[in-house]
Amino acid sequence: MSRYEFEKHKQPYLSEDELRRRLAARGSNYEGLMKRHKIHTRNLESVTEALRSHGVEVKVIQKHEYTPEKVNWADVIMSAGGDGTFLMAASHILTRKKPLIGVNTDPSRSEGYLCLPKEYSGKFSRALDRLLAGKFRWRWRNRIRITLEGYQVSHIDPVDLDDLELGAHDHLGPHRDYRYQSESDDERLLHPSERSLDQTETTVLPIRALNEIFIGETRASRTSYYELSVDGRRWEKQKSSGLTVLMRRYNNSLMFDASEPKMTYTVRDPIINGVFSVKNPRGFAKRITIRSRCWDACLAVDGGFSFQFNDGAMAYLEILPEDALRTVILD
Repeated sequence: MSRYEFEKHKQPYLSEDELRRRLAARGSNYEGLMKRHKIHTRNLESVTEALRSHGVEVKVIQKHEYTPEKVNWADVIMSAGGDGTFLMAASHILTRKKPLIGVNTDPSRSEGYLCLPKEYSGKFSRALDRLLAGKFRWRWRNRIRITLEGYQVSHIDPVDLDDLELGAHDHLGPHRDYRYQSESDDERLLHPSERSLDQTETTVLPIRALNEIFIGETRASRTSYYELSVDGRRWEKQKSSGLTVLMRRYNNSLMFDASEPKMTYTVRDPIINGVFSVKNPRGFAKRITIRSRCWDACLAVDGGFSFQFNDGAMAYLEILPEDALRTVILD
């Protein structure tokens, strides 16, 4: 989805002239957006035409139409955009058997590190010839599995951060706990540890993290309070601006090298005083466990989806071989 398509999807009631004026009022250039949109559309059409010319059945869908049912229908998933589109496409692929191939449709404005080389952006037919001839190698990229444990965690729905518009009057809306609307005031005020043990659940989130996970308060100005255990070591109570976990380490392209099954974590702006301390504000890990002590917190995956993660909830982060994402490298 191009930025122009995103704006149209977000504001379908606006005419083109109204959209132009709305963008201008925000300091954005309508003509520039249309130019990038046409480049994206032209390269997308070259992909679909090349595939159909070889008898491949193709379904072109937008981000808001991307569902598990569509993923199950396809033999191969292809993302048309940049790294953000690739990450979004990867999030719903839960098996290592289904390949994901990324095409950078605007290489002058997008790095496309996860996509095919930029030389194929406007000439996808060349890449397709190599793929059909078997002149490629499979590459499995490790991902992070997230398991939540806590009060009715299986009822927590993800918030789509791309479609989210937070109003100044209601920053809590996306993660307001609607599970408690039918409860009495007394039940609603119970600490998670005081609720019935029968309502404690464990669930694996239906999304895998390919790039990064952020855990912390939804309001950036608030201090995040949680307990952290790395690779089974003793728990450490921490206060900070949140915790970031990503795959392995950054390389010179400012992306990750996921060739080794390890995560790297960073405690952001840790508070260190007579009560709280952080022995290792950053490091590598095979398994990370976090217990939330926050009251309006989220667990955000690859910058695309956010899950409520409030006081008492626990998250287990680990890398499993069966969660690896199948991608290609052209020889």
